Amino acid sequence: MRRMIFSFLMVLIFTTVALADIKLGAIFSITGPASYLGLPEKQTLEMLVEELNKKNGINGEKIDLIIYDDKGEDAEARKKFLRLVQNDKVIAVIGPSRTGTSLAIKELAQEMGIPLISVAASKTIVYPVQKYIFKTPQSDEQAVEKIYDYLKKNGKKKIAIITSQDGFGDTGRNALIAEAKNYELEVVADERFKDTDKDMTSQLSKIAAKKPDAVICWGVGPAPAVIAKNYKQLNMNIPLFMSHGVASKKFIELAGAATDGIYLPAGRLVVVDKLPDSDKYKPILMAYKKSFEAKFNSPVSPFGGYAYDAFHLFKMAVEKAGKDKAKIADALQNIKGFVGVTGVFNMSKDDHNGLGKESFMMIRIKNGEWEIAE
Repeated sequence: MRRMIFSFLMVLIFTTVALADIKLGAIFSITGPASYLGLPEKQTLEMLVEELNKKNGINGEKIDLIIYDDKGEDAEARKKFLRLVQNDKVIAVIGPSRTGTSLAIKELAQEMGIPLISVAASKTIVYPVQKYIFKTPQSDEQAVEKIYDYLKKNGKKKIAIITSQDGFGDTGRNALIAEAKNYELEVVADERFKDTDKDMTSQLSKIAAKKPDAVICWGVGPAPAVIAKNYKQLNMNIPLFMSHGVASKKFIELAGAATDGIYLPAGRLVVVDKLPDSDKYKPILMAYKKSFEAKFNSPVSPFGGYAYDAFHLFKMAVEKAGKDKAKIADALQNIKGFVGVTGVFNMSKDDHNGLGKESFMMIRIKNGEWEIAE
């Protein structure tokens, strides 16, 4: 009898240990207008977790990954976040995909003490700094500085901006206006558009009348593709710049030949095949590209790269801090020198993004392909 009881207890203990896991949540815009952001993020995260679990997880514990779709909607993001925390008992959340959905849940994450690693771009996600809130994409200001460096170098003086009426567009517009003074650039036109707009010829005609040296569009989703098409239709022979929010083959698919000649700041992933072998990013970028494209038979995306970086930051923090949420947040803000897909991350108590403008390259689209413009 004693032997039976002992055996039963050993089985129970073994089963309990075997079932121990690390619950990681994620919220992405997997469907809806922003699905070209969320789908590669979801795929990347699933691929990385699968690979790591085959290698015995983190500190010997497997990762239990729970992903929800917020459809790009703020209310849905809040609902899914609460489900992850209250029902699924996750210790951290990666996502959401969009600035608006990230802003919709950041205060919840801070109040509930849940480390949140957003994969959306706006600086307002992480400024002012809060203990539990982080993000992996470069910020608006860094993208603006990269564009303005290029414009200044090429002797441009007058610019026009056209920005989306959402969180990403608002913070991009603010950065474009604020930084223009530092680069001695004059903003001669300031137009807005909605994500659902199907024609922007009115705004673009007003811009053309101001005769700028360059036009900068700031938005994500289908709308920038509409602007690119309208731009061609109006024969606007002025250089057109886009934000890093369109750094996806999906944008080229949507706008087609109208993308030819467009400039934008983007991470090195889109031109990895053109990088010299001496580039310190190339090995990690090539490894990610090959793994992703072999598994999903679709082009790798910088947006998936944001999820790649978020997961590795999470992994590094848990390796150091275990599953204590407050300690994970402390570990995240002390990560230094991590070479990711997006750039080199140097977090601190004052910077929960940790990237600089050197994480961008100026890219030009030519014949439906990315090329290095600098």
